[in-house]
Amino acid sequence: MSRHHPRARAGEDRASLYDHITNKIIAELEAGRVPWVQPWGTAAAEGPPALPKSAASGRQYSGINILVLWGAATEHGFKGESWLTFRQALSLGGHVRKGERGTTVVYADRFVPVDEKCRAHEAGEEAQVVPFLKRFTVFNTDQCAGLPPEIATTAPSPPPGPIEPHVEYLIKASGIDFRIGGNRAFYAPTEDYVQVPPPQAYFEPINWHRTALHELAHASGHPSRLNRDLSGNYGTRKYAFEELVAEISSAFSCASLGIVPTVRHAAYIGSWLEVLREDNRAIIRAASQAGKVADYLLGFLPEPVGDMSTE
Repeated sequence: MSRHHPRARAGEDRASLYDHITNKIIAELEAGRVPWVQPWGTAAAEGPPALPKSAASGRQYSGINILVLWGAATEHGFKGESWLTFRQALSLGGHVRKGERGTTVVYADRFVPVDEKCRAHEAGEEAQVVPFLKRFTVFNTDQCAGLPPEIATTAPSPPPGPIEPHVEYLIKASGIDFRIGGNRAFYAPTEDYVQVPPPQAYFEPINWHRTALHELAHASGHPSRLNRDLSGNYGTRKYAFEELVAEISSAFSCASLGIVPTVRHAAYIGSWLEVLREDNRAIIRAASQAGKVADYLLGFLPEPVGDMSTE
């Protein structure tokens, strides 16, 4: 195989992309920030957090792109969570301001090379598809000028209302055995139940909801639900990876429900860093799994709250 074969080059590009994203998140963790717990910066004071979306189509980003765009919004102090490409800004009658730097996001897809189609046809076999990641650059609407008012201006937040009933409904509708009491928050895989301390035990009761959604994320991995590998013991890489999935899922669910929890206690940061340093694809896989978990849990609500299935 030539060293410049398209498949080899694609593999190199993916590895480089994984390294780039992982290194950014590792830097955030090493600085004491947990980028997926409260990544909304000053925008949080103006309304509930939002999942990043395309300003052109309105479709929400998914998986690792949510973390990347949340991180960029926090780093640069953007007030909105709407993004678009350079060409999309022009097509909408606006433009990206001179000197603005974009944020790289990724699009996953698959294709069948021409030579593979020919080989499969001659052999009477099914052609093998090749997965690939395509990078493209997007800009926050805060970085643009001349956009139509309905795109340039962040939509007004809905009037404040009780958020907690949504979580209570989700817990009951999920059918998961959910117990309130004690002084520890955990999911017991063998007995298949979740337990969290009562809300009154939290210094900031809103964090009870983040904790509840975190433990429900673990419960979603039971064989009767999404069937993830929950066999990792405390201190192992497998355990730390599952914690990544649950914590990112909790952040996605909180964003969909308009809940703004504070930064989680940093007890797990060391093990997260170990996992990320050893496997530069871990954060990609964890974010993908977390999106599936959030979709599963939010699916128990009577009306769709978020859609993390599209880029």
